[in-house]
Amino acid sequence: MSGTVVIGLGNPLMGDDGAGLVALEVLRDEWLLDGVELVDGGTWGMSLLPDIEDSDRIIFVDAIVAGGKAGDIVVLERERLPIYFTRALSPHQTDLRDVLAAAELRGTLPAESVAIGVEPAVVALGTELSAVVQGSIGPMVEAVIDQLRRWEHECELRAADAACTK
Repeated sequence: MSGTVVIGLGNPLMGDDGAGLVALEVLRDEWLLDGVELVDGGTWGMSLLPDIEDSDRIIFVDAIVAGGKAGDIVVLERERLPIYFTRALSPHQTDLRDVLAAAELRGTLPAESVAIGVEPAVVALGTELSAVVQGSIGPMVEAVIDQLRRWEHECELRAADAACTK
C-alpha cells in the first residue's frame, strides 16, 4: 500500500472540468505534504485502477456536478461516491464511476475515500476556468488540506512564514 493518494481529475481542454488538475498543481507547487502522493489523473480512466487499489486512503479532486451553484465546494464521502458502471458510447470512453465500480467489485476501493471538488459553471471547449471556479480553487485546496489533516498528515505551506500541522 502506498498510503494516501490525491488524484486530480478532469479535462483541461473543457473549461471548468480542468479544476481538479489546477487544484492538484496548487497542492504540488505550494504545499509540502508528508506521506501523500499526488497523481495527475486527467482523463486516464482504467489506468488509474492501480493507484486506487494500492492506496490506503484516497482523495479525488475534480469538478463535481452536484446540483449546487457554480463555485460551491462539494465533498462526497465514500458512501456518496457514484460507484456504478456506466454505459459507454465508445470503447474508449471510461468514466471515473467505472473505475470506482471495478475497484469496489474487486474489493480494493479504500474504505477511506472522498471526492472534493467544485461545482462547475462552464464545461465547454476552452482552456480557461470560469472566474467563479477560479475563485474557488483556494477553498477547494483548503478542503483537501483539511481532509489530510483529519487523516493526520502534516501539511506545510512552502512559504516559510505560514505553516499548518495536523
